[in-house]
Amino acid sequence: MSSENMNPAIQAAMEKIRTINAVEGFDPTPLAVQYDDLNKGESRLRLPVLKQIAWFWLRYPEGRLAVSVTPNKDCFVATARVYHHFTDPPEQFLAEATASRGYLQDKPTVSPREWAQTAAIGIALRNAGFGLQFSAAGDSFDTPVVDELGGIAWSGGQPPMPPTVDVSMGDEAPHAAKTSPAPVAPAETPLEKAMKAACPISKYKDKTLGEVLREDPGAIVWVANKFKGDANISAAAKLICDQALQESA
Repeated sequence: MSSENMNPAIQAAMEKIRTINAVEGFDPTPLAVQYDDLNKGESRLRLPVLKQIAWFWLRYPEGRLAVSVTPNKDCFVATARVYHHFTDPPEQFLAEATASRGYLQDKPTVSPREWAQTAAIGIALRNAGFGLQFSAAGDSFDTPVVDELGGIAWSGGQPPMPPTVDVSMGDEAPHAAKTSPAPVAPAETPLEKAMKAACPISKYKDKTLGEVLREDPGAIVWVANKFKGDANISAAAKLICDQALQESA
């Protein structure tokens, strides 16, 4: 939402939020990157982790970012803590966050250890107030991550699922049908249509993107970013990924 479309109360609140961790002569807005929310047809801003870190050092030049990493069966779990001064005791931190990351078949060069550390730092800095004026700050949340409790989980919760629609059985209530109009099912949302799109991966032949999402979320990410055979199917997969991004923001 642009500032022109905000009501005065929201705009005033956003101005206050922008003063959090303010550094004289520094505006993080030009450092934010744009991403498209295909579900709502809007462009939004996200502050990358490296820019958050630079902002932190400007605000707390004697601060400290502490990160620990623990290997798990299928992933690395990183915990990051933000301190306003390097002499602060371990439990006297400004903010803390944990993130887990595993290997991605479509990104074999990405180190899950480094990815987990970067994600944890970004979330911790966001929790400390670095980037609250943007729609998202820290990790981009555009890919599924390993859930150390078992299986794959989308950042911020479960994969987006289309709402169920209850369809009345007209044949079981013939008298009611004579006195009242038959219920009309609501129009499909863009997300519901995306979920019903056919998956182009031969391994998942005859399955929809929604069905594949339950089995292999990484496959949806691949279709969104790598598949070039059908622009409509790629757009549907991107919509599903964007929905996961919005739920995690």
